[in-house]
Amino acid sequence: MEIRTLRYFLAVAREENMTRAAELLHVTQPTLSRALRALEDELGKKLFLRHSFRIELTPEGMLLRDRAEDLLSMADKIEREFLSLDDLTGGELYFGLAESYQIRRLARALRSMKRRCPDLRYHITSGDTEQVTEKLDKGLLDFAVICETPDSRKYESIPFPEGDRFGLVGPSDSFLQEKTSVRPEDLAGLPLFCSEQSWANDIEPWAGAAFAKLHLEGSFRLSYNGSLFAREGLGWLLTLEHLVDTSPESGLVFRPLEPELTLRFYLIWNRYQTFTPIAERFLELIRGELADPDNE
Repeated sequence: MEIRTLRYFLAVAREENMTRAAELLHVTQPTLSRALRALEDELGKKLFLRHSFRIELTPEGMLLRDRAEDLLSMADKIEREFLSLDDLTGGELYFGLAESYQIRRLARALRSMKRRCPDLRYHITSGDTEQVTEKLDKGLLDFAVICETPDSRKYESIPFPEGDRFGLVGPSDSFLQEKTSVRPEDLAGLPLFCSEQSWANDIEPWAGAAFAKLHLEGSFRLSYNGSLFAREGLGWLLTLEHLVDTSPESGLVFRPLEPELTLRFYLIWNRYQTFTPIAERFLELIRGELADPDNE
């Protein structure tokens, strides 16, 4: 199975039209059709259903699309890494990041790297622990930031120097106005927004027996989106401090949970990973950044 053929396949899958895909790929339609028929023969499965004006993926085609996207991302990453091996002023870095205000430390390290390596390019994927570790395990990322204790059998890690406080975000003219903190019984009966990961891993142990009285109205991977729903009065957002705007102008306030709930964040990478020179330089720099809790 050739990389070029997979690129042909993905173009057709995205466009759902052979003519448009051939134009984008700068190949003739007969050439593209022959390549896809050969791919189907090689795999022994029908990948497309051909209609009058469009092409539809079969279930087998959908499976190949998902796998091909990862394979081509890896192929592109390998090609760029080898091109940058002798580049002393740049290279490519790939990150998967959970949400935390401490990501500013990583940004600060990248700013320092850009001064020394002006041709540095970096690529950021945002997501929860499950999302970013999946990409890290596949080799699509160099580093990830997660908010749970990493598996030391799989990953090397460096902890961020501070904990992130969990709290409740809601309208400033609500009962939160009189509160300095929020206890589990305060949340009973409220429509709550939270990430599925935090709801199961953090809020349930924190709330204890009161968890049965809590109601998850909706789940959000990104706190900013959840804050928009909270601002419209649809519910109350359980999130980490500093992730959404709670300035006086925002109409929202943040109150920490009581007893206090803090999460630790970790920079992780695969235990047996072989780094490019630019990744090695970044790791050396970020070690110093994360080792100094007073480096603001």
